[in-house]
Amino acid sequence: MPTLDIYHGDNLAVLKSFEPQSFDLIYIDPPFNTGKTQTHTVLKTVRSATGDRQGFKGERYQTLRLGQSSYADVFDDFLDFLGPRLEEAKRLLKPAGSFFLHLDYREVHYCKVFLDALFGRASFINEIIWAYDYGGRSKQRWSTKHDTLLWYARDPKHYTFNYEAIDRVPYMAPNLVGPEKAKRGKTPTDVWWHTIVPTNGKERVGYATQKPLGILRRIIAVHSNPGDRVLDFFAGSGTTGVAAIELERDAVLVERNPEAINLMKKRFEHASPQMHCYD
Repeated sequence: MPTLDIYHGDNLAVLKSFEPQSFDLIYIDPPFNTGKTQTHTVLKTVRSATGDRQGFKGERYQTLRLGQSSYADVFDDFLDFLGPRLEEAKRLLKPAGSFFLHLDYREVHYCKVFLDALFGRASFINEIIWAYDYGGRSKQRWSTKHDTLLWYARDPKHYTFNYEAIDRVPYMAPNLVGPEKAKRGKTPTDVWWHTIVPTNGKERVGYATQKPLGILRRIIAVHSNPGDRVLDFFAGSGTTGVAAIELERDAVLVERNPEAINLMKKRFEHASPQMHCYD
């Protein structure tokens, strides 16, 4: 059975406690330095004779606010904060290990320059664009509807890439490739079209910056093997752990936000995680 360890504490201190070359895959989704407070409000709609909304067959409904979670996403110098943690990530990777950094347009270019110097430019394997089409539209510029994932291999000549484990996606023009290929689908490119976690979807657990399980499944399936050890030291709601356990990988999650820790405790009740408080 896969193991799951959750560490509550500052991730830099926790990372320094781990042995060198002890992880096969590291994925992180750090704060994007948006300059805003990220907030998620949990809502529930119930039937009520005095409700303020009308639904199917004239029934009245009322929306209840169940709770709210938030964190400040503001750093004066993002790389001063993130840089030492990236250095630890390299130290912790096994020789055939891979590192994924998930950011948006605000800081990703500065971080790529830093990672090129840290790992060596030859270790940069892919820039992956996660594209989605959801939310409002800007009237002042092209609406931003993508995140960027940078993939670095500890050894650019020897790393895990399980081609046969890649999930296939539909052809955009299936009539041009024939029924056999259309049925099988195609492997994705470095542009991944995948919806965000829907606001009222079953996957949503109530965390402001929750990432889709499908994205983490793809990364873990292709870039690690069953029994490998996966690390996410900006764990948030714990989606990396969910994907890792499903795919029979051991997972280590690190998070300092008490709200996120409590959420993960509920999310992983079935997995009997080992909890570690790191002051």
